[in-house]
Amino acid sequence: MIKVLLADDHHVVRSALASLLALEPDLTVVAEVDRGDAVLAAARADRPDVAVLDVDMPGMDGLAAAASLAAELPEVRTLVLTGHGKPGHLRRALAAGVSGFLLKTAPPEELADGIRKVARGERVLDPNLALTAWDLADNPLTPRETDVLRLAAEGAEPPEIAERLHLSPGTVRNYLTAVVTKLNARNRTDAARIAGEAGWL
Repeated sequence: MIKVLLADDHHVVRSALASLLALEPDLTVVAEVDRGDAVLAAARADRPDVAVLDVDMPGMDGLAAAASLAAELPEVRTLVLTGHGKPGHLRRALAAGVSGFLLKTAPPEELADGIRKVARGERVLDPNLALTAWDLADNPLTPRETDVLRLAAEGAEPPEIAERLHLSPGTVRNYLTAVVTKLNARNRTDAARIAGEAGWL
């Protein structure tokens, strides 16, 4: 029997997934959580074979949760199931040690089969997304530029960003100018959109 942990902040989606997986004779859902920062504790308590994680969750996103699992409980394999087929997310998922990456639009039998494959140590990737990610350019932003843009995307102004990152406001403005230029964006809002869609934030 393959033990599965489900992590999705949408109750209806999570319940539907649990119901679908309950129909499979060799799969059993041993834990359900609605926050990314609850994944590791649930995995420690219930020792699933596979954690099925949504990307966008409160507390911690699914990719960060996957990285935590890989670091602390490497025997728990992870499969990301997301409604957002962003190529950058796929790259982050692979870097986090995720074994599978499927879209929520996948047929139920594909998800069940994906869980089985991941449990066996195989990799499962949505083929269309894999091709898109292959063609996607690498993130041109430095880690510091990414930090600055992430705070700007949250609505912080340069003085606040400067204070939070221990930089001068002028340095923050220089970073934002560099980001807008590198991403060929119209302004910082457009830069945040471009970077977000690519999965770089």
